[in-house]
Amino acid sequence: MEVSVIIGVLGNIFASLLFLSPLDTFWRIIKNRSTEEFESIPYTILLLNASLWTYYGIIKPVFLLTTINGFGATVVAIYVVIFLLFAPPRMKVKTAAVVVILNVGFLVGVILVTSLAMNKQAQVNTTGVLCVCVTIISFGSPLAAIKTVVTTKSVEYMPFFLTLFYFLVATSWSTYGILIHDTFILIPNGIGFFLGVAQLILYAWYRNYPKPSENVLEEGDQHEHLIVPSSD
Repeated sequence: MEVSVIIGVLGNIFASLLFLSPLDTFWRIIKNRSTEEFESIPYTILLLNASLWTYYGIIKPVFLLTTINGFGATVVAIYVVIFLLFAPPRMKVKTAAVVVILNVGFLVGVILVTSLAMNKQAQVNTTGVLCVCVTIISFGSPLAAIKTVVTTKSVEYMPFFLTLFYFLVATSWSTYGILIHDTFILIPNGIGFFLGVAQLILYAWYRNYPKPSENVLEEGDQHEHLIVPSSD
């Protein structure tokens, strides 16, 4: 078996665990029948990200990229549906509008324009650039986590295993991008790798610090449930 296939399979495994990491959050939403203070934007962006990479994997083609992002898009779509079911009216309208604009309108537009108006190479290049841009936008979550840790001097809101899997996903897909000579896979995951290293260093540095006061924790709580998915 080729090394690239082994790395790609590992990337699928790590990314699957990352996509499934918010299950506790959404089980809580279902039990409480409320989205409480949780935000939907990270999940709608993640859904667009996974959907675009699935399309890229199909047209390239890169089978292992298609499988994991197809799985991820399905899982995150379920998260978004749950959010829409239990969100308060104002948040429900906001979330639905973002879904229609990004996850339907923009995604369908990209597929139609690239497939009907471009040759194969232009189709791959354009989709690849869009995938990189959306993935970089999704880095707001780990950056927010890093900011919270530095501000509060606490890793309370940067769970170790979530941080570790984020690092493993970025590492495996960066390596995979190098092995198959795909710059579009390498660039965002290379950035993600360095963000993952930074998070792990911060975790090691601050893990033994005393917990901050309650009011500081409340300030940091806004970042607790932001997801960090980059499974490209």
